Amino acid sequence: MDALTGVKACVFDAYGTLFDTASAARRSAGLLGDKAGPLAALWREKQLAYTWLRAVQGRHADFWQVTGDALDFALEALAIDRPGLRDRLMQLYLTLDPYPEVPEVLRRLRAAGLKTAILSNGTPRMIEALVAGAGLQFDALLSVEQAGAYKPHASVYQLALDTLGLPARAIAFQSSNGWDAYGASAFGMQVVWCNRSRQPRERLPGAPDREVDTLAALPALVGA
Repeated sequence: MDALTGVKACVFDAYGTLFDTASAARRSAGLLGDKAGPLAALWREKQLAYTWLRAVQGRHADFWQVTGDALDFALEALAIDRPGLRDRLMQLYLTLDPYPEVPEVLRRLRAAGLKTAILSNGTPRMIEALVAGAGLQFDALLSVEQAGAYKPHASVYQLALDTLGLPARAIAFQSSNGWDAYGASAFGMQVVWCNRSRQPRERLPGAPDREVDTLAALPALVGA
């Protein structure tokens, strides 16, 4: 797989890309039993749907509220009613597990002199908690709250350019979410789609430059 050219910074989506969104439910498997997997999937599905639906309605709410609303829907839909479970799951969402390859990938990128950043739907508090809990380091932690809109709105991707002081083509953007990868590509960034679940290509504007199964392949793709 040919390397990308001219990359000065690597910008990452957080949820599903660096951090495993299913890990909160998985760590509560003792309480959820065989509903842990279905809960994680439905929670994530509704979380994303609510960001898009609120955007269309022009009724923005931050990602913490959206995450809680999505969890409430999922718990009711799956008929899960355990005292204290909602609060436990929400707190666990602040300390999601990073994927195994992430620490070493970031170390190699930084050692090669590349800037690294997160660009996430999460609130500043949520992103900071994830990074601190995993012991990771970045040059910038960017939240959509700074733009007042959710991805894939162009104003969100513009935050990375403004903060890093780089043109779009000097940034490699990594996301496991196909719609996000295509959105960043349409915006003009070079994009590596970390297609962890091997989804088919999106029928959307843009086209990721490279597709990988995990982030382990990223350092070679950006010359690190």
